[in-house]
Amino acid sequence: MKRILIVDDDRTLRKILKRHLENQGYLVEAVPSAVEALDLFEIEPPDLVVSDVMMPEMDGFEFCRRLRSHPSGKLLPFIFLSSKGELDDRIEGHSRGADDYLIKPFEPLELVAKIEAQLERSRRINAEMIRLMQQVAAAGMVPYRAAPPIKGEDGGDGAIGGSPLRAESLPLTPAEARVFLEVIQGYTNKQIAANLYISPRTVQTHLRHILSKLKLENRSQVIRYAFENGYRPHPEE
Repeated sequence: MKRILIVDDDRTLRKILKRHLENQGYLVEAVPSAVEALDLFEIEPPDLVVSDVMMPEMDGFEFCRRLRSHPSGKLLPFIFLSSKGELDDRIEGHSRGADDYLIKPFEPLELVAKIEAQLERSRRINAEMIRLMQQVAAAGMVPYRAAPPIKGEDGGDGAIGGSPLRAESLPLTPAEARVFLEVIQGYTNKQIAANLYISPRTVQTHLRHILSKLKLENRSQVIRYAFENGYRPHPEE
């Protein structure tokens, strides 16, 4: 079930959108400010963001800019909702990194259509990444053997049995290496947390460390790095 984050200081609109999107089968978080939204994003990035532009403390343009500067937010689908419908406003919204811009007042069904379109685009991108990874792996890249789950929230000190991700291979801890394997298979943070029996916050922490150590900016670059350096999941025997 896809998770939508709504950011709008209009309490009534938040409640209406939350109820409508939940009726469409989405999990919805709704907050009144961009500051709270950034805090939630750090805990667990959503699958898509719907944000107002004019808000106290931090406006939607700055919120979008900060989200796009975060490694996990670069490819996150982002839709603006705003009463600012002038051409210059729409252009600025797109220039800040928004994928779409909907002018208030609007029909909820139109918002749902835009959300579904952006999620489908995100799904196609992810599927293409996986296809490319499998294609490159089939060409004879060095196999990466799956490892047992990490035990404990911090990954413990157990080694990843049979894995080529040793210290001389990649500068990652065993826990980070296991998350690396999950990421290059295209799993989301929530799926990785479930697969490894750890929290989404721990997954996000490990991912930040992976990006920092490998000098990468986002998940897409992690997958590309795996292609170029010969790491791939190895089917279980």
